[in-house]
Parts: sequence; structure tokens; C-alpha cells
Amino acid sequence: MDGSRRLGCAGVFALAVVLAMSSCGFASGQAMLSRELQALLLVKDSLHDPEGHLTGWGLAERGGEVEMELLACSSWKGIRCSSSPPYVVEALDVSSMNLSGFLSPAIGALHNLVNLSLAANNLSGPLPEQLWDIGSSLRFLNISNNLFQGPFPSANVSRCSSLQVLDAYNNNFTGPLPLQISSLTELRHLHLGGNFFDGVIPPQYGALLNLTYLALSGNSLTGRIPVELGNLVLLTELYLGYYNIFDGGIPSSLGRLSALVVLDMADCGLTDDIPAHLQNLTKLDSLFLQINSLTGPIPPGLGALTSIRSLDLSNNLLTGHIPPSLSQLLNLKLLNLFRNQLHGHIPSFIGDLPSLQVLSLWENNLTGRVPQQLGTNENLVIVDLSSNMLSGPIPPNLCLGDQLERLVLFNNGFSGSIPDSLGNCRKLVRVRLGNNQLSGSIPPGLLALPSLQMLEIPLNRLNGSIPLNIPLSTKLGRLDLSFNNLSGAIPASISNISALQTLLLNGNALSGSLIGEISQLKRLSKLDCSANNLSGVIPAALGQCGALTYIDLSHNQLVGSIPSDLQYLGVLDYLNLSYNHLTGAIPPSLQNIETLTSADFSFNDLSGVIPDKGQFATFNASSFLGNADLCGVQLVPCSLQTDSMHRRVQGEPALVYWLIVGIISSLTVVVFVVGVFCNRHAFCALLGRETVDSPWKLTAFQKLDFTASHVLSCLTDENVIGKGGSGTVYKCATPSGFVAVKRLPGTYSQANADVGVGGSNDHGFSAEIQTLGKIRHRNIVRLLGCVSSRETNLLVYEYMPNGSLGELLHGTRAGTLDWAKRYKIAVEAACGLHYLHHDCSPLIVHRDVKSNNILLDSKFEAHVADFGLAKVLDYPESMSLVAGSYGYIAPGEEYGKLLGEEYGKLQGITNEADNITITLMWDPFGRVRVHFESRREERHLQLWCRITGIDHWEETIRA
Repeated sequence: MDGSRRLGCAGVFALAVVLAMSSCGFASGQAMLSRELQALLLVKDSLHDPEGHLTGWGLAERGGEVEMELLACSSWKGIRCSSSPPYVVEALDVSSMNLSGFLSPAIGALHNLVNLSLAANNLSGPLPEQLWDIGSSLRFLNISNNLFQGPFPSANVSRCSSLQVLDAYNNNFTGPLPLQISSLTELRHLHLGGNFFDGVIPPQYGALLNLTYLALSGNSLTGRIPVELGNLVLLTELYLGYYNIFDGGIPSSLGRLSALVVLDMADCGLTDDIPAHLQNLTKLDSLFLQINSLTGPIPPGLGALTSIRSLDLSNNLLTGHIPPSLSQLLNLKLLNLFRNQLHGHIPSFIGDLPSLQVLSLWENNLTGRVPQQLGTNENLVIVDLSSNMLSGPIPPNLCLGDQLERLVLFNNGFSGSIPDSLGNCRKLVRVRLGNNQLSGSIPPGLLALPSLQMLEIPLNRLNGSIPLNIPLSTKLGRLDLSFNNLSGAIPASISNISALQTLLLNGNALSGSLIGEISQLKRLSKLDCSANNLSGVIPAALGQCGALTYIDLSHNQLVGSIPSDLQYLGVLDYLNLSYNHLTGAIPPSLQNIETLTSADFSFNDLSGVIPDKGQFATFNASSFLGNADLCGVQLVPCSLQTDSMHRRVQGEPALVYWLIVGIISSLTVVVFVVGVFCNRHAFCALLGRETVDSPWKLTAFQKLDFTASHVLSCLTDENVIGKGGSGTVYKCATPSGFVAVKRLPGTYSQANADVGVGGSNDHGFSAEIQTLGKIRHRNIVRLLGCVSSRETNLLVYEYMPNGSLGELLHGTRAGTLDWAKRYKIAVEAACGLHYLHHDCSPLIVHRDVKSNNILLDSKFEAHVADFGLAKVLDYPESMSLVAGSYGYIAPGEEYGKLLGEEYGKLQGITNEADNITITLMWDPFGRVRVHFESRREERHLQLWCRITGIDHWEETIRA
């Protein structure tokens, strides 16, 4: 709705009267004020005033005459009138009054207005062209921080020829920058930033020779920065960065702006070298050129900017050394050079800069020692030197002035001990010293700092114990002391850290028991005490930490039973209790934890029946290996284990007898077999190749240096490296290295139960394998061959020494992948799937994309595994097993079950399912967690997105 409509008939008539009166040239001062007050009432009518700031605007009558002077000039809020006749409205300031609505065209009737401020409200709609009817009296116009939209009206802007300040910052103006503004030669301050202006900066703006302030930042401007801006020699502040994307580099003409105090050209696509002419800007206080693509060395001439206090050249492509000339910048408070390609040492003068407060040099190639005098100026607040190749000790005086708030030195080669002085640094908020070579003990005061929120010292060589007397703390949220040589017990006082959310103590030599006081950490979400020497029982009180999503207590010496109280951890996602000495049964109540997606109870002394409801129905055998007395659908069926145990118990009294009989029988069989083979002159064939009558057939898809018998000899428990729903995997040594052998599960029948052999019919298996064997892509695990018989089938793959991505993310090696490798793995896995979907013949849909099916070679290159085997496996009773693993059910498969369609009709949409899944499951960049409710229709991703209001679900996921 436009302005004239909202005025109504009476308002339109009044506006017409006001405009007519303004054109008739009333000589009377009272009449002039009268029409201006009438115009203000029209302006008020177009505004919404929820806080009542303008309720005093009104005309009161006394004795039939209007008391306008007194009423308006003394009681109307935001109005200022002239102090002597003729009385006129000189200023209107309604800023920060929470007004909304639109600006009435009646504003143009205020012909004597000098100052107009509408800033910091919620005014919307177009800015009326009648604004410029105010005329040459207007000096100051501030409409910033509103919601004005559309093109900026400027056809008649020249009528306000005396305008000195135009501030339209932070609105929604669109279209090109108003060219006509270049006619306002009296302008001192021009701010058009924070809008949606596009196109180029008009070169004509270079004619605004009186400008001292120009801000065009935060728009969508393009093209080259005009050299004509170098004519604005009175400029003290110039802002061109953020969201603009300019072509080329910084014009050297800007070196003529000798009065410039602030130059901000950050994040605007600049390229090329930093021009040497900037050394002429000797009055510069702040130079911001970060987040561009500037190249070349840091110009030594910047050392001439002796007034500068803030220098930010970060996030560029700068090379070379830090120039010694910067030692002249004695007023420098902020030096940001991070994320460049600088090399060499940190110059000694950096430690001598008397005013330095912020030093950020991270992610460069800097080497050598950090100047040991750094911090002696007593002003340091932030020091971040992370991700370089620095060495030597940490400077001891970083917190000499007790101002230090952030110390970040991770991913370097620092050695020696952590300075004790840091334990007295009361303003420290973050300390991150991981992945260095630090030794010695943790300074006793470090965990007692009152402002500390994060303490990370992983991957070092710290020894000694964790400080015992940790005081009450309401701020420390993350404590990471993992992968050191810490010993002793976990102090009970750690429960005093009430704000603790992440506690990582894994990879040390801690002993003693896991403290029961841990139940006091109500905000704790991640607990990792794995790979220590902890003993005793798992405290039942752990179940009171209701915020826990991650627990890893693996590789310790824990005993006793698994406490059933863990069932109360309603948001638990990951549980690893493997490689301990736990006994008893797995509590059936744990299957009630609906959020549990990964659990590992392997290699303990557990017994009894494995729960098979809830999430436990989705866990494979690898979660329970190494527990001789466990049974269930994931391992040996309990009926078979009971029979086996019964036979073992009955046979123990005659153990010696049966041992002798077994030895004699074995020798007899060997003699018989040798005789048969020798008679046929083929005994050696048993060692080198298959006989004609062998039931095993080797199908090779490339030249191999091993035989079927060689593969069969590897099928022992000692060679098992993994088990899953699609089979058991063995590591097999060959003359040329290692291969991986997957034994596919067969259909169990009672007839062969005693010999433990499954049965499998071909059902097109040979044809499928022939297709898979022809796939050649560097990001897909290569199928080398197939060994098959009437009973089962063995697939021979190239061996991946670094295992699965899942193991590196959630297993015992979790945390060893840096972000660069994770990103690389993500791209490579996507390339492999793209090949299967678009370039392979025939096209193949994976249908079980998950981190465990992405394998990594010796160089951590990703290879997609188990592709297409869901089609090969023959499980007519259980379509969910064919479709994939829990946490990934291909949308096509689940949708088919909901609508009763046949599986074969759904192949057309499962390509998209693979693509969606690799996005959803990608733990390297933070797991996307979707909590499905109990309704069946919400267990299908497409339907769930639609039910919850996400119309464009594909675009949402890809974003």
C-alpha cells in the first residue's frame, strides 16, 4: 500500500492544502509555522508509534486562536523551532523511537528544516521523492538503520544543494548508486553502506571534493574501484569492503589521500600486490585489507605509517618475510597477518612493540623461536600463533600485565614446560596448546583461573598428575588433556567444574577408578577416558549426567557389570566400553535409548543374551566380538551356543582320550590323502593350484599371484578384521602384499548347522560379480577376484591399511584426522559415488553409504566399499537389511515399504538417496542429527521434511 492511500481522503485533502499554502508564500511567521505543524501531523499519521513518543503532537485551541508557538516548539517531542520570529521548524529528530510505517510525502513541506533524523526505527516503503522539496535549508539528513526499500530517489536531490551529511546506512535500497548525488558539492559525509546497491561506483563521486567520510561498504558493487576517488584529498575515512566484489587491485591513486585516517577495503575481492603508494598515508590509524586475494610481499614502505594502530592483512595470499621496517610502528595495537603464506622467523622487534595488544599470525609457515620478550610490554590481550612450525619454549612473560585473555599456540613444535606464570593470569578465557612437544606438569593454578572457559593441551608430553584441588568454576566448559603421559587418579574435585561440557582425558596413563562425583557434572555432553589404566567399576551415578551424548571408556581395566542406570542417558549417541574386563549381561534397558547410533562392547568378559530391540537391532557383530559367552542374533544364535557349551562340558572328563583319538585319526587321514594325490601325480597341485575336482572356483578380474587355496587358508579367526551385515572380512597375506577377503553370509539351514556352513544360491550372483569386477575408479575399492563354491562366496578386494572412516571418527583412532584430510576424504568419496551413478555401465546405486563403508588407503585416499552388494545379497525376508544400515535407509526403500510398492520399482530415486546420505552422515563436518518420532511416516526422510514444513527438502539438505 503506498503513502497516499494510507493517508485517507481527509489526509490527502490536508496534504493538498499544505502544499498549496507552501506555494502561496505566506508572509506571516505564524502562518508559516501553522502549515509546517499541519505537515508534521500528516507525518505523524503515517507512522505507527507503539511507545507513544508522539502522543504530545496536537493542536489545542484557546480563545479561538491556535497556540502554535508554545505548543509545538516547547512540548512536541523531537521538534526544535527557531528562537525568534518568524517561527519555523528547524529540526525534526525522531530517532530511536521504535516507529514503523512509512514517511509521508508531507515531509517536503518543511521548507526551513535544517536537521532531519529518522535513524534507528523500522520505517519501510520507498523514500518519497518529495523529501528533496525541503530545499536548500537542509544540511543534515540521517535515515540510517531503517527498512526503506526500492531505488534511492535522486532525480531532484540537487534541490538540497546545501546538504552536508547524507546517511542512508543499513536500509534495503536497491539498484545502482545514485549518480545525481555527485551534484551535492557541499557534502562532507556520505554513507550508503549496508544496502543492496549494485553496479559500479560512479567515477563522478570523485568530484565530491569536500568529502571527509565516504562509506559504500556492505553492498553488491562490482567493477573496478575508480581512480577518481584519489581526488578526494580531504577524506579521513574510506570504507569500500564487505560483500562488494571489485575487479583488480587497490588503485595507486589512493596514495594521494594523505589525510586518510581509516582505510577499510576488507572482503571485497581485491587482487594484485599491495601498492607501495600506501606508504604516503602517514596519518593512517587503521588499515584493513583482510579477506582478499592480495599477493606478493608485505610492502616495506608500510613501516612509514608510524601513526597506525590497527594493521590487518590477514586472509590473503601474501608471501615472503615480515619486513623489519614494521619495527617503526611503535603505536601498533593490532597486528593480524594470519592465513597467508609468510615464512621465516617472527622478528625480534615484535616482542618490543610497546603498545601491542593483539598478535595473530596463525596459519602461515613461520619457523624458529618466538621472541622471548613477547609480553613484557604488559599489554597483550590476544596471542594466536597456531598452525605454524614454531619451536622452542613458550615466552614466559605473555601475561606480565595480567591482561591476556586468549593464548592459542596449537599445531606447532613448542617444547619445554608450560610457564607457571599462566597459572596466575586471571583474565585468561581460552588456552589452546595442543599438538606440540610440551613436557612437565600442568601449572597448578591453571585449572583455578576464574575466567577460563576452554583449556586444551592434547597431543603433548605432559607428565605428572592432574592438579588435585580444583576450585568451584562456573565457566570452564571444555577440558582436553588427551594424549599425554599424565598419571595418577582423576581428582574428585573435577566435579567442581559445574559448567563442564567436554572432558577429554583419553590416551594417558591415568589410574584409579572413575569417580562417582562425576554425576555432579549436569552439563557434561562428551566424556572420553579411553586408553588409560582406569580400574574399578563404572559408577552407576554416570547415569545422572543426563546431557551426555558421547561416552568412551574403552581400553582400560574396568571390571564389574555395566550399570543399568545408563538407560537414563536419553540423548546418548555414542557408547564405547570395549577392551575392558566387564562381566555380566548387557542390560536390556539400554535398548531403550532411542538416540544410540553407535555402541561397542567388544573384548570384555560379558555373557548372556545380546538385546535385540531398539537400536541394538541395527548393531553388527563387531560391536560384540571378543566376549566368549555372549550370544544373540548379532553373533552365534543362543541355541547353538548352548548346545556347544553342553557338548564341551560333557566331553571334559574324556579330554585326554578324545585328544589321542583325534591325533591318530588326523594322521590316518593325512596318509590317505597323500597316497591318493601321489597316485594321481598331483600332490604338488594342492600347494600350487586347484585340482580338476576342487569345489572352489577362482574368478580373477586382473592378473593374480595367488590361488583359491591361498585365499581359503586365510579364513581363520586370527585374520578377522571386521564383521558386518554383509559378511566377515579377513586380512590375507599374498606374495605381493595383502588383500582383503570378504566371506558373504549364506542362508542358514538346520541341515548344515553342525558344520557351520551357510548355503547360497547363485540367483544371478555370477553376472553381478562380473559387472562389479569391471569397475575401475581410483575412489572405489577394487574387486580383484571371487572365490565361489556351492556353499558360499568369497570376494577378494584390494587391502586398505588405514581401515574405515568410521573407525577414524568414532573408534580408538578418533581425532587423528585434521580438517584438511576430512575435506579431502569427503570430496573423494563423492567422486566415487558420482562415477557409480553417472559413468559406470550399468549404473549402480550404493544404498548403504556410511562412514564404515568408506575405506582409506596408505595415503588416506578415500575408496567407497560395499557398493552394489545390496543387490547381490539375497534376503527376501528382510528388506531393511538390503536397503542399508540404520541411520541410513534409502528414501526409495522406505517409501516403498510405506506405500506397498515393489522394491524393483524404486530404483529411479535411490541415486538421490546416496547423495543425500553422504551429506547427512558426514561426521567430519559435524553430524546432522535428525530425531525421528514414533510415527512410521516420519521415518522416511522426504515425508518427515514435508511433515515438518520443509518444502524444498533437497535444497535444504544440500545447503
